[in-house]
Amino acid sequence: MIESGRLPELVQDRIDAFLDSRTSILAPLGSDALDFAAVSREFLRGGKRFRALFCWWGWRAFAPSGSPSPETVRVVVSAAASLEIFHAAALVHDDIIDNSDTRRGAPAAHVRFASTHAESDWRGDAGAFGRSSGILLGDLLLGWSDELLDEALESLPDRRVARAARLEFNRMRSEVTAGQYLDILEEQAWGARTEAEQFEAAWRVIRFKSAGYSIESPLVLGAALAGADPATLDALRAFGLPLGIAFQLRDDVLGVFGDASVTGKPSGDDLREGKRTVLIALTRAALPAPHVRIVDELLGDAELDDAGVASLQATIRECGALDRVEDLIRSHTDDSLAALAALDIDDEARSSLARLAHAVTDRKS
Repeated sequence: MIESGRLPELVQDRIDAFLDSRTSILAPLGSDALDFAAVSREFLRGGKRFRALFCWWGWRAFAPSGSPSPETVRVVVSAAASLEIFHAAALVHDDIIDNSDTRRGAPAAHVRFASTHAESDWRGDAGAFGRSSGILLGDLLLGWSDELLDEALESLPDRRVARAARLEFNRMRSEVTAGQYLDILEEQAWGARTEAEQFEAAWRVIRFKSAGYSIESPLVLGAALAGADPATLDALRAFGLPLGIAFQLRDDVLGVFGDASVTGKPSGDDLREGKRTVLIALTRAALPAPHVRIVDELLGDAELDDAGVASLQATIRECGALDRVEDLIRSHTDDSLAALAALDIDDEARSSLARLAHAVTDRKS
């Protein structure tokens, strides 16, 4: 049995090998196509690999006792790598939708493509070229995540196991795509919603855009690869879903209050982007109408300066919305850990999943 501490390295090696295998497909298209695909390598390096880790421990928790075969390890690592490629695709597309210029402290993919256009003195609009190229890169990564998962599943002797894993991946992909639509819908429809509807809509986005694909689906995919039955998978969801919600709530807090030197994104970036999160819904619900109008005027202002960010941050703190979100993070983490305690798994798997639960909810980036 490999140590999970080595998993990020193994996942990176598998991603690199897979990308190398695609070079022969793109090489006949010339150097421009190879340069286009090369951008994906930079986005697939590093990161916390939370999805890969939850996939690994979802498998490990329900795998037969004893040392797995090298082929079994390869299947699980490949599935974990496919999740990381899917995540990269989602980030590339998300940065375009949110007009985010940076990702992990570096230019976002579409910004890199726009810079190449500008530096090359090509005709047309550099920004439009960057966005179009970024969409295509995200599409390519989505396809590659599918291909890598298929390669892994083809080697499984039990087709029922392969089908269960594929169905979970398909479910995740559909939920994330529809959840992203709900996110952009709410940015436009927010003003037509009541306060209760705004909170419900923001909660729905958390559930379907992020919580499932961040933790629940990686866990279930891993357990499916171990042959876990439907009842066991449902019990595992009771651990993964509330933890995924807590994970995204933490992300929303960091999007407003995070330290740019740690998160790799400007402090208050979610405020400039006008993200309609649970944190913002609770803020508006707690304020009198005149203050709500001020928040609405500042929220989504791409030119919002540091003083404007600080003013909104103070409002969110002082009205109690930040404390309420922190309470939600704690309560959902507690619910998740209670479900974990009820799972019939060994102590090593339980303690490792508990450590991961604290890592994703206590993080600073």
